[in-house]
Amino acid sequence: MLKNGTILGVFALCCTGLVAVVNGLTKDMILQQQREQLSQTLTQVIPSQYYDNELVSQCILVNSAELLGTEDDLPAYIAMQSQIPSAIAIEAIAPDGYNGDIKLIIGIDNDNNVLGVRTLVHQETPGLGDKIEQRKSDWVTYFTGQQWHKDDPSWAVKKDGGQFDQFTGATITPRAYVRAINNAVTFVDANRKTLYQSGRRCGESHE
Repeated sequence: MLKNGTILGVFALCCTGLVAVVNGLTKDMILQQQREQLSQTLTQVIPSQYYDNELVSQCILVNSAELLGTEDDLPAYIAMQSQIPSAIAIEAIAPDGYNGDIKLIIGIDNDNNVLGVRTLVHQETPGLGDKIEQRKSDWVTYFTGQQWHKDDPSWAVKKDGGQFDQFTGATITPRAYVRAINNAVTFVDANRKTLYQSGRRCGESHE
């Protein structure tokens, strides 16, 4: 019994050590892959002519439960051209999706033109609500080039009197999505100067 217990203990210790070694070897690789994926997404929502900096490195934290859909801090990335802010890519949550939260990222220039939108995470119904994914539909590309104006009633789905198509058999998802974009641009418009000049950098904690 003692011998078997010792063998088992040594085996468990070796397995734990092996897992730790593998984790240590792959951690940096995983982080690098995540960084590359984020960088690729950012280039889809902010065209290259808007920046000469590394977008992933110009990260700040934003917070607005009312306009960004969560009480948690969310990242935003500032595009710089000759050290002058020209646009921002901001993450937001649509908390009222059909099957829960939808996380998206929106690129916005200094004139409140939407430069691009991409869905990051969602649980919407396959074949209906999942048309918010670009690989399933080009619906999200319709926001590109649209200019936002405060209290503009056209920033809604057509069923609510706006300009954006809803999906056949699914209105809740696009309605939540359009509302999230509208709220995110509202937030940026109201706070742009503060975000550009004194935004809290990613990795920094509240004082």
